Amino acid sequence: MNAFSRRGACPALSAPMQTGDGLLVRLNPVAGGLSPKSLIGLGESALRHGNGIIEVTARGSLQIRGLTPTSARLLAMEVDALGIAVRTGMPVETGPLAGLDPQEVADPRPLAERIRAAIEEAGLAQRLGPKVSVVVDGGGRLTMDAVTADIRLAAVRIDAGTQWRVSVAGDARTAKPLVMVEEDAACDIAVAVLRMVAEKGREARARDLTARQLISLASWRSTAPPSVLPDGGAVERLPVPARFPIGTFELTDGFALGIGLPFGSMPAQKLIGLTQHALTIGAAEIRLAPGRALLFIGLSQTACHSLQQAAAILGLVTDAADPRTKIAACPGAPACASGRIATRDIAETIAAENRDILDASFTLHISGCAKGCAHPGPAALTLVGGDNGAGLVVDGTAKALPAGYRPGYDAARGIDSIAAAIRKTRLRGETTAACLTRLGAAGVTAPYRQE
Repeated sequence: MNAFSRRGACPALSAPMQTGDGLLVRLNPVAGGLSPKSLIGLGESALRHGNGIIEVTARGSLQIRGLTPTSARLLAMEVDALGIAVRTGMPVETGPLAGLDPQEVADPRPLAERIRAAIEEAGLAQRLGPKVSVVVDGGGRLTMDAVTADIRLAAVRIDAGTQWRVSVAGDARTAKPLVMVEEDAACDIAVAVLRMVAEKGREARARDLTARQLISLASWRSTAPPSVLPDGGAVERLPVPARFPIGTFELTDGFALGIGLPFGSMPAQKLIGLTQHALTIGAAEIRLAPGRALLFIGLSQTACHSLQQAAAILGLVTDAADPRTKIAACPGAPACASGRIATRDIAETIAAENRDILDASFTLHISGCAKGCAHPGPAALTLVGGDNGAGLVVDGTAKALPAGYRPGYDAARGIDSIAAAIRKTRLRGETTAACLTRLGAAGVTAPYRQE
């Protein structure tokens, strides 16, 4: 077992990361998914060696928490015994229905494998920082639009066939478009970008590339119209769909059922029970999905309905409109020693009482401490635990200075007060995010502070 990874690194099976509730490991299966028996085995290992909690991250990785140095080694041995091959090195990610979705523009897996092999051959993984990543998106119903990456390659159907739109530094809405090219050139450009980033050091990201470097990349055998090149003018921006990987999806062969984990977490015992049921009704594979969900592959429509009912009984997310999907919450107190507020209890209370406010326009982040593990980026509203109770940050991260405080036990009531202000002032058809912007930080903080 290697030394523990530092915070901000990727807590791989061989390099667990120290957290407030023990060591954490993150698994990404090489095959893209797990057999039901393998997932059951992982759940049993989590019960034996961790704190009994299984998580799926916002990017679609599986996490096991609460490990010790000894139990982490035992877990790694059991994962190997289960025959689960896990990815190492720099992430090159594809969509959760890659190769299975009849609406896909192209199967992204061959290009992703070519990029992985080129990274390995060039020895780039050791020269790049732990957060550098590539997304290869074949399109379809569950895209990777909302996942940020240093390099994005998205399949586009044109008259002459399929090409790949290459962009850097962001999600589908914010990344800078470079070129539209054939698959061979897409692979070459992705590796060229990574070489440029590596030359700047292990702290560098694609966002650090200069305008001259971007222009040189954009001139690489480009077939893109001038409007999408980085010429300083208007740049094409793509919408990020609000489609969650929850519900039933027709595949080229059978159906997939997406089930969400409340706040990305569930007791391993529940996961074992759900997966055992899935195995008995014909599930062939379980894939991890961005958005903190599991996709059960190879079911009939009848089996999907049966598994969905079982998941609902267990308290899991079976409806994409479930308000819990709009809240990012870390384990918090008492599960995590760093947590200063009971994040999950607060989140459940807010979700139950404010479904109409928790729309698709914004995310509420509830963080046990200022590290902000569950949602590192800015959120419209963030509750963060600290010495003064639950602080409220408006349009910022958990690391920002809160604009107001309430006792931790009373934080949900503070959000109720904000929700009441939104209901009172929201215009017809206005989203929650737009209403919060119109109210401004002062208008949002005042009701939170009220007794």
